[in-house]
Parts: sequence; structure tokens; C-alpha cells
Amino acid sequence: MIEARGITKIYPDGTRALENINFEVQNGESCAVIGPSGCGKTTLLLIFSGILEPTAGKVLIEGKDLTSPSQELALIFQDYGLFPWKTVYENVSLGLQLRGFGKRERTEIVSSLLKELGLQGFETNYPKQLSGGMQQRVAFARALALNPRILLMDEPLSSLDALTREHLQNLLLRLWKQKGMTMLLVTHSIEEAVFLGKKVIVLSPRPGRVIKTITNPYMGDVQYRTTEVFFEKCREVRQSLDGGAI
Repeated sequence: MIEARGITKIYPDGTRALENINFEVQNGESCAVIGPSGCGKTTLLLIFSGILEPTAGKVLIEGKDLTSPSQELALIFQDYGLFPWKTVYENVSLGLQLRGFGKRERTEIVSSLLKELGLQGFETNYPKQLSGGMQQRVAFARALALNPRILLMDEPLSSLDALTREHLQNLLLRLWKQKGMTMLLVTHSIEEAVFLGKKVIVLSPRPGRVIKTITNPYMGDVQYRTTEVFFEKCREVRQSLDGGAI
């Protein structure tokens, strides 16, 4: 279980980004965080990753304080975070190499992931030679290569066209179900939050506070987005948002 306990973040310039954030995500659960622009969603995710320290409060993983980036976590950024001078294979295998995996084991893991994510045959391509959707698949593969227990994502699909975004939402759903990861997703899309979050955390305008936690028990199937229950949940999230553009 990962838990936010009393998290407050005030930046050196006095900007109060987050105020007393409390919620938990159970092992294997998928949780989406949504709120108005500038409400501290990305700040919260960086605190969960161990990259950024809160001003007050703490993050717990299985009851233990998170004080630095953990090998149990993987983080996917909005801009993919790929190294442009490295090939697809080199980008995906980098974390494995840094952790001392041998060449044969790296090749087996990377080849399996690239096949699973529809990237087989693109091993020697560079990021600039790929579409946005394919670059994001590479970012997914790099994160999954280390077999993390917890996957953190900062608006990973926001720059993609609608059709590609929907396809990758389906892919994320499948990967979550197959691998049993705990997933924490920050998004500004109501539909994405409801499609991918078993739990949806709604934040207020800055400083971000939890104004509602919405349970979403029927998510988990690709066809969910065509059901009346899905649209009802979207309406509930929309009504909970306290003004401000998403």
C-alpha cells in the first residue's frame, strides 16, 4: 500500500501547492488524481516518486517512510523522457544496465517487452523516427523493464491525438490487469480518470486539497467507456471539480 499522510508543499517563493493531502492506494489498485490546472497534481506525483520532498507530511510505502526514489517505483512523464541520442533498445534497456543486468538477460527482457507493446522491429530506431504514440510505448517499456510494483504516471497521454490516446488507455488497462501493479495516474481528463482509476481523487484549486474520493468499482473492461455507469461517473467527477479549467 502507498499512502499520502498530511502532505503539504510550499515552494521557496511562497507558492502553496498542496495542503494536507491524505489518501491511500491499496496494493494492485489503480488510482487517478484529477483537478484544475495548477492545483499541484504533478507536484504530488513527484513527492510520491521521492524526487521532491514535502514541506510537511510524508509518503508511506508498506508503512515505511519514502525519503528518496525507490526501486519499487517507476515514473512516466508527459514528455516521454526518452534520450534522443539512444535507440529504442538502448532507451528501454538503460535501467537494466544501470542495475547490473547481464547482456543476455537485458536482451530477453527488452525483446519480450517490445514484442508485447507492438514495437518489435523498431529496436534500432531513434525517438525522432517514431510517432508520439510509439514514443510513449517506448516509455512504458522502459518503466516496465524493471518490473516495478508501483507505476506513477504524469499525464502520459495528454499530447496524443484522441484515437491514439484511447488505444494507449486500453493498453495501460491491459498491462495493469496482467501485471498486478499499483498504479497512480495524474490526468486532466475526466474520461481518462474514470476509465483508468478504480479510485478517483479530486483536488481543489491551488493549494490542492482532496475534496472528494470517488470509488469506481466497475472499471477494468475496455467496454466500460460505452456504458451508462461510465457516463454517470464522469458526471460525478465533473460535478465534484471546484471550478477552474482542467
